[in-house]
Amino acid sequence: MRIQKQKNNREIYKRQKKENFFLSFYLLRKGKTMEYQIQENCLTICLPNELDHHNAEQIRILSDRLVEKNHIKYILFDFQNTNFMDSSGIGVIMGRYRQVCLFGGEVWAMNTNERLKKILRMSGVTKIIHMYEEELCI
Repeated sequence: MRIQKQKNNREIYKRQKKENFFLSFYLLRKGKTMEYQIQENCLTICLPNELDHHNAEQIRILSDRLVEKNHIKYILFDFQNTNFMDSSGIGVIMGRYRQVCLFGGEVWAMNTNERLKKILRMSGVTKIIHMYEEELCI
């Protein structure tokens, strides 16, 4: 019984390692890099410089797999490096909100510049997601 459990654990580890390799290979093959970090049930996605149709599709594919696989309840979009976002970027945010909302989750946007804040406000996204604003203490 114990040997069978160890064998199952090894198989699960190999499968997870193979899936992570596939996702990384997919992004590298496309010439794009997207950084993500998972802590417990929270996924942080560091968005690229331009969040357009091409990048949005890759973010959708990867984030959907990570949310399913790791039972993610909270998603943080980090806009620190992002200078441009079109409607497909808004679609990515709305789709991830819909996905985690079903399980009582939340979506947060952080490190947004003034231009991106205006886009998010005008599109109505700020009504359903949380904006993380860091206050500077002097």
